[in-house]
Amino acid sequence: MANAFECDGRTVPPGSREYLKHEITETYLSDPVSLPVTIVNGDRPGPRMFLSAAIHGDELNGVEAVRRIADDLDHALLRGTIVCLHVVNVPGFNSQKRYLPVDDSDLNRSFPGHPAGTRAQRIADRVYRTFVEPCDFGIDFHTSTRGRTNLVHVRGDLSVGRVDRLARAFASNVVIDGPGPEGSLRRAATEGGIPTITVEMGEANRFQREQIDAAVEGVKSVLAEFGMHPQRKVHWPGWRTIVSGEREKTWLRSDAGGIVDMRVSGGALVHEGDRICTITNPFNKELTGVEAPFTGLVLGVLENPVVYPGNPLCHFVRVSEQTRRVLEARAAEGEAAPNDQAE
Repeated sequence: MANAFECDGRTVPPGSREYLKHEITETYLSDPVSLPVTIVNGDRPGPRMFLSAAIHGDELNGVEAVRRIADDLDHALLRGTIVCLHVVNVPGFNSQKRYLPVDDSDLNRSFPGHPAGTRAQRIADRVYRTFVEPCDFGIDFHTSTRGRTNLVHVRGDLSVGRVDRLARAFASNVVIDGPGPEGSLRRAATEGGIPTITVEMGEANRFQREQIDAAVEGVKSVLAEFGMHPQRKVHWPGWRTIVSGEREKTWLRSDAGGIVDMRVSGGALVHEGDRICTITNPFNKELTGVEAPFTGLVLGVLENPVVYPGNPLCHFVRVSEQTRRVLEARAAEGEAAPNDQAE
């Protein structure tokens, strides 16, 4: 028999789906500010997984991915429990701001939080103690910041075996290895014994269906890997590259202010010396060209076509020789063969 899930003074019995509002802070008028949560508790016992979105209030793709999982998953087929945190940064979401309004504090630098700390630390503490600590592992959804976009990819500390398993199970093409920033949810949770990955996908302030679909399929692949949905299978994405170490990735930055003529898009394979973009002025005079420093994959790219000197242009990651050959073959043939095994 599956276990009931206890939270916020309520009991969610096995074989049920509960929609909750959990108070995380108050307004100036002492009105409660509540986090929307869905608990899907399966009929049969199994692991507990949390899904979190919008820790940065303008990152919306994860909100839709979590909503779809929360609404569509049949608890009769589920082994274990899924804790769906739809919008963690409710004040930022309501203001359509990345950070908490008024003081611009970053909620994703405040975990695991403190019950007597700053507003951000208190919110983080309530979320962490109530919903993250009871779980066995988790997935935290993010997007790029305004004016940039990310290819769907996973970030996690692969030196932790259970994080490595979780990251690979999500079935993205790119996995970036690293512990994550101090105070981030995934780092605090992993250090607290709850292996957690970050999924980056798309850009802020919009729903992008292709990225959302990929995120939902990634979650379903994780459910299969951890025995939470035995009717599903772990998905293999066709190819994968693991990015470890600072020399394996870089943000290319502009050396001039101007207008950007971007030549590449997210997911493109670019060879060393290829032109990434050109910086021009309003008179269409070329100021500087930016070239690929090594052969790699475009992971993130500028969407806003104007820059100051030092602004990021392109997030670029190195790929292995085997992955390069697979990507070149895919480009030549239009579609990869089903037995591609690059990693």
